[in-house]
Amino acid sequence: MSEKEISVLAFDFGASSGRAILGTLKDEKITMKEVHRFSNDPVMVNGTMYWDTMRQFYEIKQGMIRARQQAEFESIGIDTWGVDFGLLNKHGELMESAIHYRDARTQGMIEDVFSKIPKKQLYEITGNEFMYFNTVFQMNALLQKRPWMIEQADKFLFTPDLFNYFLTGNMKSEYTMASTSSMLDIREKCWSKEVMEALGIPEHIFPEIVESGTVIGGLKPDICEELSIGPKKVIAVASHDTQSASVAVPTQEEDFIFISCGTWSLYGTELPGPVIGSKSLELSVTNEGSYGGKVNFLKNITGLWMVQESRRQWMREGEEYSFGELEELAKEAKPFQSYIDVNAPEFIPSGNMPRRIREFCQKTGQPVPESVGEIICCINQSLAMTYRNVLEKIELCLDKKYHRIHMIGGGIQSKMLCQMTANATNCEVMAGPVEATALGNLTVQFMALGEIRDIKEAREIVARSEEVKIYQSQNHSDWDCAYADFKKIIKS
Repeated sequence: MSEKEISVLAFDFGASSGRAILGTLKDEKITMKEVHRFSNDPVMVNGTMYWDTMRQFYEIKQGMIRARQQAEFESIGIDTWGVDFGLLNKHGELMESAIHYRDARTQGMIEDVFSKIPKKQLYEITGNEFMYFNTVFQMNALLQKRPWMIEQADKFLFTPDLFNYFLTGNMKSEYTMASTSSMLDIREKCWSKEVMEALGIPEHIFPEIVESGTVIGGLKPDICEELSIGPKKVIAVASHDTQSASVAVPTQEEDFIFISCGTWSLYGTELPGPVIGSKSLELSVTNEGSYGGKVNFLKNITGLWMVQESRRQWMREGEEYSFGELEELAKEAKPFQSYIDVNAPEFIPSGNMPRRIREFCQKTGQPVPESVGEIICCINQSLAMTYRNVLEKIELCLDKKYHRIHMIGGGIQSKMLCQMTANATNCEVMAGPVEATALGNLTVQFMALGEIRDIKEAREIVARSEEVKIYQSQNHSDWDCAYADFKKIIKS
């Protein structure tokens, strides 16, 4: 590691907002400064939910301008959610804005895909859990409902790869993002001819897959001129936000388990290669690419989406609560009254979440949470119980036990959820860093530039740079009894 001060710029896109964060490496620590924050709202047009792709790229440009006003930076890295993509025509032009993964076009597509390639065969190739929004189901929907889009497409690019192309003119597909698609051969780390042929997806539209940390190219001259900015390298970081976050788990252990906690909770462990078998298929555990060509063996869980969506509903009703106020109200609620299956389909779409929670509890014969505090307590308890349930599944697949859980991401600002997780799992919870995704993005850039030697050193630097709070299990016997009631509700 050089002793000079060096800065890089990370763009971290979430489901509702995005940020540009300037990261500076000095004295074996990374300091971060948010230089730009912007809304990232979907747009409904004629019944289709789109991302506002061009606005997103505009905000990337604004972030570069504001970062330049703060400091000189060497490179740019972009991470986003998984699965979504844009199609380019033969002239390199975006054919339409990317469609949102929550759009209804994938309804019925899982069953249709399995009629063309059996579930077991698809899992053995890709190692992916079958979520309704996986790219393969989106592509199948296009082939069925709008085949001309595929016929006219010359290239397919995931969202961060698309932005990298806009910046550099180079089309590449980054490994961690490609692994979310259910079209990647997870063992060979290449696009699966078998999947493409079974579904009639043209293989030629998919670009070369590159490793996390690959320099895609330099900023195009016209962008440098437009923004009055000097040449910068554009680096394909671990561009799936979960994998950026996992880079920033502050541990030196080779074998660890983590929860990346935000709108979604991604719960898993880093392994040298995929785990694909009857147990992992039955339990719907996924294999996704991680930094260094490794694999994260994990489960996708609906996370704090339900808290966020409940808060939006109360705002629509004229009651505005901060997240801190919601947590205080939840502390007043009586514990262990009612639970929900956080992954039930009725909790996936946006809308009146408190009403859906009450309807679920009524339907399952439980006490119905009425107050704001009771609703939030029900969500947090159910998440913590789900974390225990998923831990048991991962341990069963790997035939091992974990006694410490690393919780990272914005969700750890909920001290209630962190403590409930320790209670439910009977594990020590190490919570931090909050800004795991941005830190992972930054450290991959520093590694690509040769400023950090490897991921071991990167995690040492993260541990020095950010505070970690430790939660010990409390009242586990009470939680153990309550878990039996929870299992009856989720029936799995």
